[in-house]
Amino acid sequence: MSTIGLNVYSTVNNTTATQTDYQRTPYGYTPTLYVCVLFVILYSVTTTLHVLQTCWSRLWWLFPTAVLAGIAEVIGWSGRLWSSINPHAADPFLIQIVTTIIAPTPFIAANFVILGHIIKRLGPQYSRLSAKWYTFIFCSCDFVALVVQAIGGAQAAGASQNGQSSDAGGHIMLGGIVFQLVAICVYALLAVEFLLRYHYDRPFRRGARVFSSSTTDALDRGTRFMISALCMIWIYLFIRSIYRTIELSDGWTGRIITTERYFNILDGAMIVLAMFTLNLFHPGLLLGKAAQWKRINTSQAGSLEALEKQAKSSTSSL
Repeated sequence: MSTIGLNVYSTVNNTTATQTDYQRTPYGYTPTLYVCVLFVILYSVTTTLHVLQTCWSRLWWLFPTAVLAGIAEVIGWSGRLWSSINPHAADPFLIQIVTTIIAPTPFIAANFVILGHIIKRLGPQYSRLSAKWYTFIFCSCDFVALVVQAIGGAQAAGASQNGQSSDAGGHIMLGGIVFQLVAICVYALLAVEFLLRYHYDRPFRRGARVFSSSTTDALDRGTRFMISALCMIWIYLFIRSIYRTIELSDGWTGRIITTERYFNILDGAMIVLAMFTLNLFHPGLLLGKAAQWKRINTSQAGSLEALEKQAKSSTSSL
């Protein structure tokens, strides 16, 4: 990586110098004004919807996940909008490069929480990990990725402002992105294994389901829609993570990062689609409000306690 991609050059008066200056903007291009306005509006709309849906469903964990991701994306695209007006300013470039990289991380955590609840709903016996550990492990991985990317972004920004090489910061950011990509892939594999075991009734351990047969069918319809939504969201996030990995590997002045349409489609559009998909297939609508989530947790705890007592009783009788 080179500091050229993060440096700001002064504007000159003659035409030839102006063309050279344009090529040397921090982006390698000037962000398109209407595209930036469009994404600021889209992210503002989906974030507002998430706020309203969170208050309605009382699933408060969506505030530090989906809502926080939306706010970060609005900030990032506002920085790009600022750059479209003043393409040589350093501050908006640094704002957008950091926020747009880390913004999807809390959103990914929301998907981990939802899948953990689906595991509780359908049966923990079909999951390699318990729902509690599943959520804890992958949310922890997500947090580590967030911290690593933030540290890398801050180091790259600081090095740029001091006229030093931003290579080290870029490599740290790349490490955070790769770690996040690996976590997403492992998450997907375990989710697929869980769903296949549930479908073919191949549990790791035998246990009673949380719900009675009279309510399972109605709940399963919402669960199926939620699972389909998670699959779509995973595809969007996977595409975006692959793009970001290639982009940072290519360097600050590489062809990938200096081509605007790649960023607009493979980053901006992917996260917009993921966030609106969660608006449409909201866990509060498909899996119930907070009271129902709490009831499921309580029912599962009771079922597990009964199973443990049964196992102890069987052991003592032997």
